[in-house]
Amino acid sequence: MPNTRFTKYNIPAPRYTSYPTVPYWDSSAWTSDLWVQAMQHAVKDTTEGISLYIHLPYCESLCTYCGCNTRITKNHEVELPYINSVLKEWRMYRKLLHRNISVNDIHLGGGTPTFFSPENLRFLMEGLLKDVETAPNTEFSFEAHPANTSLEHLETLYDFGFRRLSLGIQDFNPEVQRIINRKQSPADVIRVIQQARQIGYTSINFDLIYGLPLQTLTGIEETIRLAIAMMPDRIAYYSYAHVPWLKPGQRMFTEADLPKDEDKLNFYYTAKEIIKAAGYMDIGMDHFAFPTDNLALASRAGKLHRNFMGYTDKQSSLLLGLGVSAISDGWTAFAQNVKTVEEYKKLINNNILPLLKGHILTDSDLIIRKQILTIMCNGELDLKKEALPPATVKRLAPFIADGMVILTDDKLSVTSIGKSFLRNICMAFDEKIASDKTNKTRFSKAF
Repeated sequence: MPNTRFTKYNIPAPRYTSYPTVPYWDSSAWTSDLWVQAMQHAVKDTTEGISLYIHLPYCESLCTYCGCNTRITKNHEVELPYINSVLKEWRMYRKLLHRNISVNDIHLGGGTPTFFSPENLRFLMEGLLKDVETAPNTEFSFEAHPANTSLEHLETLYDFGFRRLSLGIQDFNPEVQRIINRKQSPADVIRVIQQARQIGYTSINFDLIYGLPLQTLTGIEETIRLAIAMMPDRIAYYSYAHVPWLKPGQRMFTEADLPKDEDKLNFYYTAKEIIKAAGYMDIGMDHFAFPTDNLALASRAGKLHRNFMGYTDKQSSLLLGLGVSAISDGWTAFAQNVKTVEEYKKLINNNILPLLKGHILTDSDLIIRKQILTIMCNGELDLKKEALPPATVKRLAPFIADGMVILTDDKLSVTSIGKSFLRNICMAFDEKIASDKTNKTRFSKAF
């Protein structure tokens, strides 16, 4: 059982897939023209390919735990019109980039990408890759629902270069699956894994969540041991983000159904030890990988990166998000698309980039962004060239006292204990949160 004094750190905290985090973007100083300029500058002198994230929002049913931007429907006639809008958005961006570009990696997320038929996914990929080069060592990946992923889905995407898939499992317990409305059997998962391995997929990830309603320690142990027996290459073990003020679907259950803070922390530590004992390497925050997986190799080489999709071994000067609510990152600027399918398609049909908001990073933002990214990926920070501001050092004091951080004149190091509290540690660097006096809850709790 972990030390209960750590439960004091279970406060609202960002996951730091960006800095500034989205709630603190200053869109008053941002325009779509400034975003385009930043995007163009990001690829001006680079020889590396860009990254593409495609948001495919449709699902046939609502998973009540989900915090993603989704559209629930059983009408599959929505597929092709949406794909046509995504491909038109891509053509608009290619025209703005003023150059031939290569693609470094592609990720299909959602929603449920496997909601789309194999034929329509083929049409999407043909349109994305038309007259586009792919960079050396490129990686294509997609998220999949084990219960609706067919052999044809796997074969179609494999033919376009996809070699990694992420299976959204969350929990194997039938009662937990019932209350979160996310149902797939171990047999569904085993079938998809076996088919993917036979085709030639080289990396399979499981998404698991702790802190879901009705979860118990025994159930968590059973889920983790069953998952490990299937030998995924990676395991992402996330804390459930309870944000019913943003996602009304989470009101299908109440806080009384959720585990208490100390139980949730125990779920995390228990599962973490089981996963590590099975030979997985602890990667950053919430991620584990076999030592031979690219994520583990990047971590050992100091080349781990983190973006809006989480940890990755790929880093590009430009991450371009296509589709409703997708977020783009040009390092010095962010941009997010509108959040409804109707508005997205309307803007695209009028030849307007479907942008909702963004942020232009200041010099101070860029310094803090690099610091937080380095800590999230490497667990340490070289201070030889730049001392930390006194206010940051003061905010780090509790973590130093609790043995989570070691701070010297030359270096900040996150300890093995602190690795589980990276969200909290990075908050000490976050000037946006430090200066926020509204006391408004903007994030889910740290664990």
